[in-house]
Amino acid sequence: MQFEIKQRPDFSIAKVTFEQAGEEILLESAAMVARDSGVAMKTQMKGGMLAAAKRKMLGGESIFQNTFTASKPGETLWFAPGPDGDMEMITLDGTFELMMTSGAFVASAPSITLNTKFAGLKGFFSGTSLFMLKVEGQGPVFFGCYGGLHAIDVGPQGYIVDNNHIVAFTGGLDYKMRTIGGLMGFAASGEGIVCEFKGQGRVWISTRNPSGLTRFLHPFRPVKPSN
Repeated sequence: MQFEIKQRPDFSIAKVTFEQAGEEILLESAAMVARDSGVAMKTQMKGGMLAAAKRKMLGGESIFQNTFTASKPGETLWFAPGPDGDMEMITLDGTFELMMTSGAFVASAPSITLNTKFAGLKGFFSGTSLFMLKVEGQGPVFFGCYGGLHAIDVGPQGYIVDNNHIVAFTGGLDYKMRTIGGLMGFAASGEGIVCEFKGQGRVWISTRNPSGLTRFLHPFRPVKPSN
C-alpha cells in the first residue's frame, strides 16, 4: 500500500493506493470518505465483543470497525478523522508501543492490536482520562486531532506538555502530573495541570484543544432572557 496525507494541517485526509489484490486496512467507524467500488468493506468487532466493548468504554473508540480489502492493484481509498485538524502516520516495527489519548485513533493495518491501558489516577487528574489506548504490533498507524500536530523528541532533560494538548506518545516515556508555579500559578496563570514526560521517546501534541474552543465560544452563546 502507498499512503499520502493531503490538506494538512487544517482538514487532513489520507489517500491509500492499494498495490495488490487482498491488501487490507482497518478504519475507525465513520472514517471512510470515498473508495473505488471494487474495494470491499467488512464491519466487525475486532477482538470480539468483550474487547470491543472495553475499547469503547475505557479507550473512547468505536465498538465496530471497518476493514477495507482491495480487489485489484491501483484501487484507492480516502479517509479522515472526525474533528477539523491534522493527521499523522507512523509505522510500528514491533519494538515499541504507542499510547494515544481517547479518540485519536483513525486507521491501521489489520496486524496492529488495539487495547486499553490503565493510566492511573494521574491520568484522571491530568485530563488524559483513567485509560489510554495502547497500540502495538507491526504496520502503519494513523492518528489525528483537533488542530495541527507537532512531534517533540524527549530526551533525558524531560519535557512539559499541557494536559489538553497531548495526542500520543511512545511507550518508552513515563509522565507525571503537576501544577505550574504553585497555588498562585495554578489559580491565576491559566495553565492549570501539565504533564511532565521523562525518558527517551516522542510526544505528539496538538496546536488546539476542544476545551479551549469551548471557553472561547462560551461568552458568545445565545442566552434566553428570563421572564
